[in-house]
Amino acid sequence: MTETATLGGGCFWCVEAAFEELSGVEDVTSGYAGGHTEDPSYREVCSGDTGHAEVVQVEYDEEELDYEDVLEVFFTVHDPTQLNRQGPDVGSQYRSIVLTHDEQQREIAEAYVEALDEEGGYDDDVVTEIEPLSTFYRAEEKHQNYFEKSLTADGNTNDAYCARNVQPKVEKVREKFEQKEKAQSD
Repeated sequence: MTETATLGGGCFWCVEAAFEELSGVEDVTSGYAGGHTEDPSYREVCSGDTGHAEVVQVEYDEEELDYEDVLEVFFTVHDPTQLNRQGPDVGSQYRSIVLTHDEQQREIAEAYVEALDEEGGYDDDVVTEIEPLSTFYRAEEKHQNYFEKSLTADGNTNDAYCARNVQPKVEKVREKFEQKEKAQSD
């Protein structure tokens, strides 16, 4: 059965590319959520005035991945202790946020964040927002599969932002979640 998770952890290009690596992930869509502007554009979201965060919707096969697996990957590929920023990206549109689809997701996400804080794996407290998803707006087509589109024939990216920010997250997922990585033929 296919489930959906909606997550924001900085630039959606980074989060999308990381999830695309996993077996069980059927689709990842970049978009905007958590704000007040109806059907915003990338430019509007980047202004910081819409209230939206750059997010991804991850559709996954729950027989291969469960929601905790999705959260583990999400919290691995971004720093949940940074308020309104990730690396070079600054503003509320880059905040760490989990937008839940139902009560069960909310409970699991809250317990996951609580466990992260209790483990003390970070120097600072986790600032990830957890709130119900109201509306998801799909980002413009040029933002879908952005990292994949940036790759050259030899598998390297010709985009400096992707080389510095996306590629390391993809490599981290490949190393840490090797057992869940998609086969090359997928």
